[in-house]
Amino acid sequence: MNTQLKADKLSITLSMACMIHCLLMPSFLILTSGFLALTIDNELIHKIFLILVIPISLYALVSGFQNHKIISYMYLGISGLWLLIFAVFFGEGVFGELAEQILTFLGSLIVAYSHYQNFQACRKLDCDCHD
Repeated sequence: MNTQLKADKLSITLSMACMIHCLLMPSFLILTSGFLALTIDNELIHKIFLILVIPISLYALVSGFQNHKIISYMYLGISGLWLLIFAVFFGEGVFGELAEQILTFLGSLIVAYSHYQNFQACRKLDCDCHD
């Protein structure tokens, strides 16, 4: 299996994990009565997601572009990454927690969609990057 295929799939998985974390963390904190809130650094988790997602996504998007020459998927993915970066570093502090959650959700959705399109474009061309 090609590394671009693995990177696309991993990027989609990480984006979905980020969305699930963003959507379910408030419920988790309520259900645990905030007990675990003292041990979980939410901002650290967001930064870890970014450290993982950015290089993997960029690799997959650039490799996909080199294979299928459709630059719009790369631009779309990079836009989603910028939303995620903005959400982590400026979202809550500037616009509040709800804005951070919305930006994270939208950024993750855009990144996942761009990787899905990247994957589909390579499959349609039957290029060497996929099985």
